[in-house]
Amino acid sequence: MKPRVVAFIPAHNEEQSIRDCLEGLADQQLPAGVDLDVIVIADNCTDRTAEVALHCGQDLNLQLIVLKTRNNKKRKVGALNTAWKSLYGDLLDIHASNLSPYQQLYNKSVKAILGMDADSRIAPGALLHLWEGLMSARNIGGVMAKYTMRMPKKLKELSLDDPYYEEKIASGQYGNPFTRWWTHQQKQDMASWLLTLQYNGGSTYVLGGQATLFRPEALHDIVNRNNLDGPWQDDSDVEDMLLTWQLQKAKWKTLISPNARCFVDSMKTYHTFRQQRYKWDSGTIDLLTNSELDIKTKHRWRIWRAQFRSLLDLTIRILLVVLLATSLITAQFSWNWIWVIPIAVASLLNLILAVKTPMRRPIDVMLSGTVISAEIYLWVKLSIFIHIWLDKLSKNKKDGWHNQYNAEKGQTRSKLFEWWFVLLILLALIVFAAFYFRDFFTSSKVVALSAPYLKVGWTILSYFTGWATLLMLYQLWTLRRKYKA
Repeated sequence: MKPRVVAFIPAHNEEQSIRDCLEGLADQQLPAGVDLDVIVIADNCTDRTAEVALHCGQDLNLQLIVLKTRNNKKRKVGALNTAWKSLYGDLLDIHASNLSPYQQLYNKSVKAILGMDADSRIAPGALLHLWEGLMSARNIGGVMAKYTMRMPKKLKELSLDDPYYEEKIASGQYGNPFTRWWTHQQKQDMASWLLTLQYNGGSTYVLGGQATLFRPEALHDIVNRNNLDGPWQDDSDVEDMLLTWQLQKAKWKTLISPNARCFVDSMKTYHTFRQQRYKWDSGTIDLLTNSELDIKTKHRWRIWRAQFRSLLDLTIRILLVVLLATSLITAQFSWNWIWVIPIAVASLLNLILAVKTPMRRPIDVMLSGTVISAEIYLWVKLSIFIHIWLDKLSKNKKDGWHNQYNAEKGQTRSKLFEWWFVLLILLALIVFAAFYFRDFFTSSKVVALSAPYLKVGWTILSYFTGWATLLMLYQLWTLRRKYKA
């Protein structure tokens, strides 16, 4: 029996996207003498995902089977473990049964397991690159592809007379200018993260579920070490990160491929993006602070540094808004050209990141140089950062998977417009008060009282801004290396 790669593809109501995923697998060049088998797990599906997958498998000449789950309450984790148990048996089955000689021979032939999402597509040649990375050393437990968000097609290119108009809109392949701009911000953020991983040796603290090639021996090791019935656990909203940290604790290397690429869908609205990032970031914080799981990663302090960096960015912006508003109202504001330095450094950094982002658009490169796009995106991330830590301190545990699913289905909505309305009303009141009570705010008594506090505040802000500028200069220095995102 030939050695083989087995692909696990959990799919929950992915009728619209499963064909694109399978076409990506059919495009792959396989290693010499290696076969590819595909297992699609139709997880609690209420649409035609299973039928479409089987039909595509026949069209594309893939060795494909479909497993169906019913009443699976563990979502993606349960679907992945269902595929695992279909190969290696269910350790929780009280009716113990030995694997047949054929099953034993087949399992020995499985040299790698490819975990994929049903709405992602690996680029041609990606599987071969992942295989070469995994087989380069025996202690490598998993190799992840580099992820790039797919840019939605222009909505204006779709004719209203197209008989498949509604079907194409439902596929999520089209978007308006805001959707395309928002997608680029996510893509550039992902590019920055990928470049950072490569600059630090290629080790990653998360083997993303979109496209990662695992060594079966490493997954068996995790199952046996932790007394599990499958490698994936639902103890965290970020099951892929939990598995990665367990692999690292067991001395398996987890790497990112420098050449393999996988195209994934972006979150096309503010609300769906917010729910996805909340799940990711809150799951990461839970792993960092959960002593019961007893997991380790050499990236722990790097992740904490990222948290402190977010806190620094938030503090700088809050101080700037408060100090600037107070200085203007009390007529104590004076411009200093040295303030241009951090803005110029940020502009240059965003410009270089935009240039290094794959499949970039000229308009995105131009906007990145203005700092405005990056600043809006950062404020959204900072609002999520505040939300996560407030929930963490209040012990308010939320189901990240449930919230993200509901947001993507359109069953929940964002309160962004309500918050903007409140903010505009508050801003209008402050401006009105500043003009109406101008004589009071600019009086010598108020100025004398506020001046010492403003001086201390601007001094603190200067130190914080200087530190943030040094961090940006260091990131600029690392970007000189010829890595690709």
